[in-house]
Amino acid sequence: MGRILSLTLVLALVSRGTFSERKCVLSGSWKSSLGCTMVVSALNEAGEFSGSYLPARLAPKAGTLQSPLHGCQHQAGWPEQPTFGFTIKWQFSESPPDSMTVFVGQCFLDDKGEESLHTTWLLREEVRGPSNDWRATRVGTNTFTRIK
Repeated sequence: MGRILSLTLVLALVSRGTFSERKCVLSGSWKSSLGCTMVVSALNEAGEFSGSYLPARLAPKAGTLQSPLHGCQHQAGWPEQPTFGFTIKWQFSESPPDSMTVFVGQCFLDDKGEESLHTTWLLREEVRGPSNDWRATRVGTNTFTRIK
């Protein structure tokens, strides 16, 4: 019984050590739970990144442009499952009202080593004046998984 308990403890410690050595990496290609795609560049030394974003509902339309994104996360190497934030300046072939979206989130690793980005976003759309301010901001959540 003592050997089984010791072996179980050793395996648990080795597994935990292996998990803590893995890091969630933000750079790469991602697909959201809403079908949007985004590409994130490698982070610089300050934890800053850029990339592009394409909303799913617009992807099939001719002339749809990928919108630029810019953001930052905690410095590389800490923590294993970092928080991050980024802004998207929407670009469309038509001329809708100006809008921007900000995302904040955290990169998670599951027990199998699969990464996911859990985010909350605010979309701000231009309105004609203060009387319409009440309808200018939307909020939502989105989960991204790595495109392999």
